[in-house]
Amino acid sequence: MAKKNRVQKTNAMRELERGGIAYTLQSYDADNEDLSSGVGVRISEALGEDPDSAFKTLVTVTLSGGHVVCCIPVAEELDLKKAAAAAGEKSLTMMHVKDLEPTTGYVRGGCTPVGMKKQFPTLIDETAQLFDEIGISGGRRGISLRLDPEQLASFIGATFADIVR
Repeated sequence: MAKKNRVQKTNAMRELERGGIAYTLQSYDADNEDLSSGVGVRISEALGEDPDSAFKTLVTVTLSGGHVVCCIPVAEELDLKKAAAAAGEKSLTMMHVKDLEPTTGYVRGGCTPVGMKKQFPTLIDETAQLFDEIGISGGRRGISLRLDPEQLASFIGATFADIVR
């Protein structure tokens, strides 16, 4: 009998299950994943999703050295000024990729707002509210999770705001 391929649970999946948040797991081949511009759109299309409903997670740094997590549609670009205003900060800069894993526990291409080493203030672009479900990274390259954006925001204490250009 052939063994069924099982996906090892990530911190994000364990946290969502602990919180009673329903999600659908989707996996894709990430072996040769090109992390250049447009990768999120390619992945969402390969999974049969509307790219507008697939969200990437970006981590920013405040002037005081704090962090703000921003979730935006994969085809969009973060507006740092809008995000800073929504977070109540003077300004934000993008976190350097070398600092991502030590700070969040996640690697580039696998970063998700759920289950980070520490819960940071989180903003989700307001367009997420247009969908019954959105896609976010599952916490590892090759894994995507579909879930209700309102439940996600409530669970992680996120705020919806206009944060894209």
